[in-house]
Amino acid sequence: MSHVRVGPRAVMRSVAFLTAGVLAVPALAGCTSEDPAGKPLAEQDVAAAARARITDGGTLRWAVDSVPDTLNAFQSDADATTTRVAQAVLPSMYRMDETGRPRRNPDYLESAKVVDTEPKQVVVYKLNQQAVWSDGREIGAADFAAQWRALSGKDTAYWTARNAGYDRIEKIERGASDLEVRVTFGRPYADWKSLFTPLYPKEVMGTPDAFNDGARRTLKVTAGPFAVEKVDTEADELVLTGNPRWWGEPAKLDKIVLRSVPRDERVSELIAGELDLAEIDPDTAEQVAEAAGPRDAGTGTPLMGPDGTPAPGSGGSALPGPRGRSAAEALRSWAVANGSDEEAAEEETLAREKRRKAQAKQERRRKALSGFEVRKSLEPAYTQLALNGADGPLADERVRRAVARALDREKLAEAVLKPLGLPAEPVGSHLALSGQAVYADGSGALGDQDAKEARALLADAGWVPGGPVKKTEDGEEAAGAEKSEDDEDGKESDGGDDGTYIVGEDDKNADGEDERDEKGEDGADGTEQASGEKHGSGKNTAQGGAPGAYAPKGTAAPVGAAAAPVAKDGKALTLRFVLPSGPGSQALRTVADRISDMLEKIGIGTEITKVPDESYFKDHVASGEYDLALYSWPASAFPATDARPIYAKPVPAADGSLNVAQNYTRVGTDQVDQLFDQAMGTLDQDKARDLLRKADSRIWAAAGSIPLYQRPQLVAARENLANAGAFGFETPVYEDMGFLKKGARGAEAPASPSS
Repeated sequence: MSHVRVGPRAVMRSVAFLTAGVLAVPALAGCTSEDPAGKPLAEQDVAAAARARITDGGTLRWAVDSVPDTLNAFQSDADATTTRVAQAVLPSMYRMDETGRPRRNPDYLESAKVVDTEPKQVVVYKLNQQAVWSDGREIGAADFAAQWRALSGKDTAYWTARNAGYDRIEKIERGASDLEVRVTFGRPYADWKSLFTPLYPKEVMGTPDAFNDGARRTLKVTAGPFAVEKVDTEADELVLTGNPRWWGEPAKLDKIVLRSVPRDERVSELIAGELDLAEIDPDTAEQVAEAAGPRDAGTGTPLMGPDGTPAPGSGGSALPGPRGRSAAEALRSWAVANGSDEEAAEEETLAREKRRKAQAKQERRRKALSGFEVRKSLEPAYTQLALNGADGPLADERVRRAVARALDREKLAEAVLKPLGLPAEPVGSHLALSGQAVYADGSGALGDQDAKEARALLADAGWVPGGPVKKTEDGEEAAGAEKSEDDEDGKESDGGDDGTYIVGEDDKNADGEDERDEKGEDGADGTEQASGEKHGSGKNTAQGGAPGAYAPKGTAAPVGAAAAPVAKDGKALTLRFVLPSGPGSQALRTVADRISDMLEKIGIGTEITKVPDESYFKDHVASGEYDLALYSWPASAFPATDARPIYAKPVPAADGSLNVAQNYTRVGTDQVDQLFDQAMGTLDQDKARDLLRKADSRIWAAAGSIPLYQRPQLVAARENLANAGAFGFETPVYEDMGFLKKGARGAEAPASPSS
């Protein structure tokens, strides 16, 4: 499934100025004695198998979203494939385990601990004595020091995307031996385990030129189970091969080929046998699952064909006909013998032949996909509704809170996850996911869904149902406009609905899904869009609209009916809901439609604008050209470091613009910033956790973003591929991936080492 997602360490951006007010924060709920972190909602699904059951050799063809523009993970244009390559070819001091927590990586690190806190924090790393770079040089203090200098932020010649944590280091020196690295911090840093993962060799980090350009298309020196063989931009693939100097468990695979394949083309590539592993959307997952189908217990062959008829060779009956002749020939002979219209018989013959070819094509498709299975889990990332608090109605905290209180987050999670057979629980934290140490449900600081409270918040902000309104420039009336004589008679006014979405019309099916065609229109702001649908826009509708929506005053509306649109200062409350229009974003559009329906029930209208995927984030979300938007953030094992720029209060830049970092909602408070800073500066893990939970409660109260659900992770994997698939929280173990030996079945792999 494709969702719009952004990494937590993207380059900072400056945008237009806004005025930020102080947000009122309700009292925080007290902590209980029971740890609310819980367990991950879903386990990883990778077909775990012991290494002894995996054959030596083979090539894994793995679909990715892109061939990366850079192999330097610390540059602003690094992407998910950059991270995947770094995990396979570079040292990492710590890895994520199955609960999303950092664990020492013994292949590189024998131990790491804080040995002093006064007068300054000192961490001593003891490296694995076998750990060497691919050129034979030992991994050591020189590499740590080069990475610190490059990422400290002191030398602006380095084009770095982030320096969090490295900017707190005062010095790095050799310890008691060549295998020890002593790191002294000028300021305490709780997330010190986030540093030096990945670790690049000093050849990459040593000079600005090497950092900026030297590692974009190649990594000459590596230190992982794999090495980069080539980056082929013409073939859209990146090839990894085994590292002969690797000291750990040898890689089972000879090669890993990361191929850039668009999401909507992956099913075709699977059918063509060009891929072994690919993240897929729900439609493709359904096709793969259907192809697997019920099978004969003895032979493993499918019992039914794709059309529900007995599969060929399964013992089912075929179309009757004389031995040695096709069904079409038999039909034609019968028609001629019985005096039927030969032309009609010929047409029937052609039709049957066409159906036969279609079924044969379906069968070939099914057979090709039957060698795959769907592995599913939940990604370490969540989808949120972002509310732009820069200006307009959502600059008022009360309106944002009203929007949030109107949402039934459980139903939104169910809409996406329940059909996939995944746990459909709404996310309760901005800073962590269930199972991670910091996780606790802080949504109580905002309150549960309550339409009555939402309407009261709107009224308090001056948005009330009905009342005199003004006409907009295009002649459209806002909520509560005076009715014309035709309206009084119950007749539709001239001009039609101009694309206005009306609750209860026939463009909804029995399940409430939107079946309208997506037609291209130009948005009011001149941006390209697939459609400009309106939900509850405030235009008057004649009889036949929403049941009960226009009943006599004082009549109770049916449950679920739309509320009277609200208006203020002669203008209806209508929010711009911007969405990506690509084929992989259907789930987001489904969620957006349901959110629009929920908002309509408290009198808020939405105008949905669909824009090209490539411009969605850059031209709309990051630049603030939206009221409502849906996108995802990954869950970090180090939220004090990684989440701070997402929720930090925007500050004016020297040129008069506003530096929002990654806070694309433009909503922040001094209190939240202070809590993040305190959490980052304490070495007491329990205290840091409690500070972050308090910060999350205040983020909920500000209602700049509303976490909805953990993202689904659906992966098509060849049936005999082991230790790969839907990884969930855990960092992949690349050396253990491979294909099962003939006749071998998957067996539980050994537990990951931890410290």
